[in-house]
Amino acid sequence: MPDSRAVARWLKQHMPEFAGSLELKKIMGGQSNPTFQLTTQSGRFVLRRKPSGQLLKSAHAVEREFRVQKALADSDVPVARMRVLCEDDKVIGSAFYVMDHVAGRSFDNPSLAGMSCAARTRVYDEMNRVLAAIHSVDIDAVGLADFGPKGNYFERQIARWIKQYRASETESVPDMDELMDWLAANTPADDGRRTLVHGDFRIDNMLFDPHREEVLAMLDWELSTIGHPFADLGSVIMQWQMPQGKEGRGLAGVDRVALGIPSDEAFIAAYCRRMGLPGIDRFGFYLAFCFFRMGAIIQGVMKRAMDGNAADPDRAMRLGTFVPRFARAGLEATRHG
Repeated sequence: MPDSRAVARWLKQHMPEFAGSLELKKIMGGQSNPTFQLTTQSGRFVLRRKPSGQLLKSAHAVEREFRVQKALADSDVPVARMRVLCEDDKVIGSAFYVMDHVAGRSFDNPSLAGMSCAARTRVYDEMNRVLAAIHSVDIDAVGLADFGPKGNYFERQIARWIKQYRASETESVPDMDELMDWLAANTPADDGRRTLVHGDFRIDNMLFDPHREEVLAMLDWELSTIGHPFADLGSVIMQWQMPQGKEGRGLAGVDRVALGIPSDEAFIAAYCRRMGLPGIDRFGFYLAFCFFRMGAIIQGVMKRAMDGNAADPDRAMRLGTFVPRFARAGLEATRHG
């Protein structure tokens, strides 16, 4: 828990909206950057910081989270209002930023239990709209043209996450080794698409209006960069293929037609209509890439738990058991176009 007095002292000097003392309360659920609710005399805010301890290079970049959300303030992409960024590690032991608290509802269960079929359909169409909005941002106009390097996004990402995975590897997973080899050998040529990508686009990273099927804020921009939009689309389909329940948070085995939830094909088709695309070739590659990357991410989460640096150690260890499943699913995706 950050030192509330240290946070208050810094905010008094750097955030004009801040007044009085503050109370800090940890917001549970995330496995990336620890998040805290700030209750102050001037309102409620949210603080995001890097985890403590030894971190992988380039991971947990709260500075990038702050920058991208601030740049999107006047765009069609819904984000919380950014307030201040502190890059001085001496204040609380790491960089952090403060943003407005958004009073919305979140959905950990993508089957949206308790909602009507029509409402579920609207939620998923809104999710599709936000995804297209992210990929339609004019990165030059909002000052994000340098937010990611040029060149083949997937080639770069595969190399990065192989390195990250190896750095946090705790045991041999033969399917993961095979998947990494396949991805490196089958990376498509660069097709010139270069957009803002969220990097972890899924329904539980969205805050919806309490009364309408409208997204108020897209959260958790830690993995955002300039890259290839199909990585985000693949991330959605990947998540849906996971098992139901608190850990998998997927739609495997769900009768989507009965619930009003779009099929993979329908969601992709709606996205293509919004983006003016005739379709997507070799979607299996993008899906396999997303399974690999998520497997590498949760491997890192488990390693942080073992090292004593995870935001929620028990859940981190449970998530770590999914690495072989992600690897197998990624290999299966390689066999489907």
